[in-house]
Amino acid sequence: MVSKDQRRRQLAREKYERQQQRRSAAQRKAKRRNVIIASVAAVALAAGAAVYASAGLAGGSDQEDRAAAPAPSKAPDPCGRPAKGSPSKKTWPKEPAMSLDTSASYSAKLATTCGTIDIKLDAGKAPHTVNSFAFLAGQGYFDHSKCHRLVDEGIFVLQCGDPKGTGRGTPGYTIPDENLKDPRLKGGVYPAGTVAMANRYDGANAKTRDSGGSQFFLVYQDSKLPPNYTPFGTITGGMDVLRKIAKAGATTDPQTRNSAPNATVVIDKASVRKS
Repeated sequence: MVSKDQRRRQLAREKYERQQQRRSAAQRKAKRRNVIIASVAAVALAAGAAVYASAGLAGGSDQEDRAAAPAPSKAPDPCGRPAKGSPSKKTWPKEPAMSLDTSASYSAKLATTCGTIDIKLDAGKAPHTVNSFAFLAGQGYFDHSKCHRLVDEGIFVLQCGDPKGTGRGTPGYTIPDENLKDPRLKGGVYPAGTVAMANRYDGANAKTRDSGGSQFFLVYQDSKLPPNYTPFGTITGGMDVLRKIAKAGATTDPQTRNSAPNATVVIDKASVRKS
């Protein structure tokens, strides 16, 4: 015959198992929400909008339930310590004046805590975007900023360019969408190595077009996405860095649903060079 103490322990164990199942389901659901770009484009790659889901983590809502769940474990951090310095707080009232030579070649270098990422910029195809990116890099806007989002299910991107590290930061201005008919985006796929702008386009409302700012994403594996995000560069070095970051995984915040990389990815210095 089962004693009251044994029965109590059994019930507690069953309750814990139910909580774990709910939390596992919530984690999967949260990742799917981060992949919502594929169906309702601008959520996971939104720049400067209220992009976070309001629903809390599924499962028990009382304090006892919260206390019973162990903290999620993280993979070892494969990256180094950030360089000394603080993220930029600068903003500007309007898009910078065009100073780009569209007949020249431009390249960018992101010196990060995880390694260096080299990018060939498409000045001729996306002049406004590259001009803005070069301006912000020259102003130190990207320096000491975290890459705040890693999506590793459905689509495979690392998102950077927000000094606030929240996904809501903007440089104070917006830039137009460009190069959306790039032949590389065949079949609604952004191929691995693409660098593209995040924006607030919601997939339906034309008023949310042309809403790029400073946030951009690096595609480390072919990703099914609608052609709504300006492709403005190609990674020429550092795919191994992105794979290292992706391998460390991401942890989804139960409140914001933002999936932050477990790796400490900070852009120590961003620079653009004309050649």
